[in-house]
Amino acid sequence: MGKTLQKSDRFNAVDALIPLPLFADKEHKRGYNQATVICNGMAAEMNIPVLNNVVIRRHATETQTRKQRTERWDNVKDSFTVADPGELSGKHLLLVDDVVTTGASLEACGSVMLEVENVQLSIATLAYAAK
Repeated sequence: MGKTLQKSDRFNAVDALIPLPLFADKEHKRGYNQATVICNGMAAEMNIPVLNNVVIRRHATETQTRKQRTERWDNVKDSFTVADPGELSGKHLLLVDDVVTTGASLEACGSVMLEVENVQLSIATLAYAAK
């Protein structure tokens, strides 16, 4: 994925990768965050840092897998916060997730990132769910 993105001029100026955060308890139970694993591979190819724990999922949310489109948006509303705005300020950030379905989680997370001064945001996912 990192090699592919490097071929696009759109991602040449990315300063850092941000994995879509999981709630801490869920990540601990699972043992990893799949978005972080993807980011680590991308970072090795793109030679840019992964900023972990700069954006935080504030509370656990129910699984999105069985929810309708509007329920997904309601489920993740107000779920994210930026822990260290200074670390994001003035940067072009690439928010990364494994799969996008409706985009609810990415939009909720990206919205709080865009509240930080002078942030440019791009999004990349490994796959998308059709219907």
